[in-house]
Amino acid sequence: MYNNLPEILAPAGSMESLVSALRSGADAVYVGGKAFSARNNASNFSCEELREASELCHLYGAKLYLAVNTIVSDEEINDFCTYINDTAKAGIDAFIVQDHGCAKLIRKCVPDAVLHASTQMSVHTAEGARFLKELGFSRVVPARELSKNTIKSICDTGIETEVFLHGALCMSVSGQCYMSAMIGSRSANRGVCAQACRLPFSACGNKEHCALSLKDLSLLPVISELKNTGVCSLKIEGRMKRPEYVASAVDSARKALDGQTPDMDTLRSIFSRGGFTDGYFSGKRTGMFGVREKNDIINGQALMPKIHELYRFERKKRVIDFNVQVKYNQPLRITACCGNAFAEMISDCPEEAKNRPVDKAYLEKQLSRLGDTVFAMGELSADIDDGLAVPAGKLNEIRRTLTAEISEKIIALETPDYTITDYSPHYEYNIPRADSPLKIRAFCRTAEQAKASLELSEFVILDSNISLSEPLLSANPELYAEPDKIILSPPRFICDEDKLIDSLRNIKEKFGFSRLLCHTPDAVAIGKKLGFTLHGGFGLNVFNSYSAEAVADYGLADFTVSFEARLSQINQLHSPVPYGAVIYGKLPLMLTRNCPIKNEIGCKNCTGSLTDRTGRSFDVVCYPDYTEILNSDVLFLTDKLSQFSSASFGIVMLSDEDASQTIDALRGVKPSFNITRGLCFRGI
Repeated sequence: MYNNLPEILAPAGSMESLVSALRSGADAVYVGGKAFSARNNASNFSCEELREASELCHLYGAKLYLAVNTIVSDEEINDFCTYINDTAKAGIDAFIVQDHGCAKLIRKCVPDAVLHASTQMSVHTAEGARFLKELGFSRVVPARELSKNTIKSICDTGIETEVFLHGALCMSVSGQCYMSAMIGSRSANRGVCAQACRLPFSACGNKEHCALSLKDLSLLPVISELKNTGVCSLKIEGRMKRPEYVASAVDSARKALDGQTPDMDTLRSIFSRGGFTDGYFSGKRTGMFGVREKNDIINGQALMPKIHELYRFERKKRVIDFNVQVKYNQPLRITACCGNAFAEMISDCPEEAKNRPVDKAYLEKQLSRLGDTVFAMGELSADIDDGLAVPAGKLNEIRRTLTAEISEKIIALETPDYTITDYSPHYEYNIPRADSPLKIRAFCRTAEQAKASLELSEFVILDSNISLSEPLLSANPELYAEPDKIILSPPRFICDEDKLIDSLRNIKEKFGFSRLLCHTPDAVAIGKKLGFTLHGGFGLNVFNSYSAEAVADYGLADFTVSFEARLSQINQLHSPVPYGAVIYGKLPLMLTRNCPIKNEIGCKNCTGSLTDRTGRSFDVVCYPDYTEILNSDVLFLTDKLSQFSSASFGIVMLSDEDASQTIDALRGVKPSFNITRGLCFRGI
């Protein structure tokens, strides 16, 4: 930490951006490598560049965190493990991880590696954070959609908590956005998001309106409130941004932490989308939408030379002390000390002075010429005999040699020395061969759908608007006549975990339900606490066999594979527990805390859908604390069930179907509306 303040964590998509971050005052930098990074289109760093970046960060006393925050396929596991070993050797300080299987693999390759849970893990409660801490994560980057009070409750669990301070806001909760993948096979969870959400969408046919584009976040004006929550790290978004953006944001954050007023006008000009928002921090969720404006671009270009001055020169980060001995008939001896780093150089005996003899002022003048280095002159102690001379060139050469040696020793002292194993990836479990045909599980949004599904389904999954409503459940006794056949689905985004825990406990006791669908680690933690049998939802983004092992280790009885997986990947999944796939329904493309329809035309004029620039219509489903934006076409794979050789069940996700349409969907009848095969065959 910097003076006991939260660290300022800067992004770097290139070496120039990393330099600009360090010279502007960053305490830590996060970067991506050439693979497995959620900003795959940034320049990013080779392993050799990572080593150079690590050395520079550690010379500055800063940390270097590596984002390996994509989901990884089984075909990539060997390369992933090799990559982890290589980057650990490069000296990075922590790995930022989304994929539960990747976390498991990192532990096998580098047992003492430091793990940070990426915001793409979609953790948004204290219970979820506490669960990750128990799993060995040292830090959590919770969802960006949290209020001040929720952030504080997560900090109070004792896990390091990193929050977003400044930068772009996604419309969707990170890790729960599948729009780019479904529309163009470019998956955000694989690091190649095409940002389709920034294109025009409208609830009322306005072809110029960008209903899914949010302003950039900036909590700089309330940084003291953010600091008081107990966060350990303040994160600036922007690995795709220019070095000038990084420098400006870091400099403003440093000044704000020091109690100065940040220059928001300059920040807006450098980059914004119609200004800034405090996001969800205050809980108000108003004035959040915006797009990039022409004036922002023009003003930003004019400011670039001024911002460049912020990182033109090295920042004086360390103090170096010198001791000099200039004695008759003895070698010249100069030692340098910086913290725990010590270096000494012994040279030829000094000569008799022909002109001006050596004195302390002369030594200080030469040794303080530390120029474009991170070092500033500290104390000078000297033992000097009268009448001796040391050439300035000799002192300059010694100074350069000593600072180079001190630099090497500082880097060595501050670079982690990991235990790196010779682990070779192998599967602990076989590919299951499930009985055919697939059993059907119906995800139901209404009580009528649920009742119509009971006879034809192995399990009926009750959406949160049913599963948390005691009056609705009481009014439909069919739904609790066979309680073991029901799986309760909590909200996909949990805003009040205490209220949810109380509701689930009461409903479990009153109606005898014992099964819970887990969309995120939060629900896993809550379900374990309440004694439910746990079933993993698609939101866990299980994409490889090691993720399957990981969620089984968490105690899940079974899980649903990510619907970003191809059929061939699903069929080759090694797993200790049964798993299934989504085979029917309008897939949720976005999970968002802010309703785009409400923002554009108000709730009373709700059209229930958004239209894109091509005329496609996307249903918007409202919940008390969030909305889901569904795909325009219905996923239809029920005529391909024989091709699922290892899955045990298929999920039928119902949206606006009535009872008769529900039965048709469960029986595999092809719908009359537009269908899609999703990503099952084309992949991402």
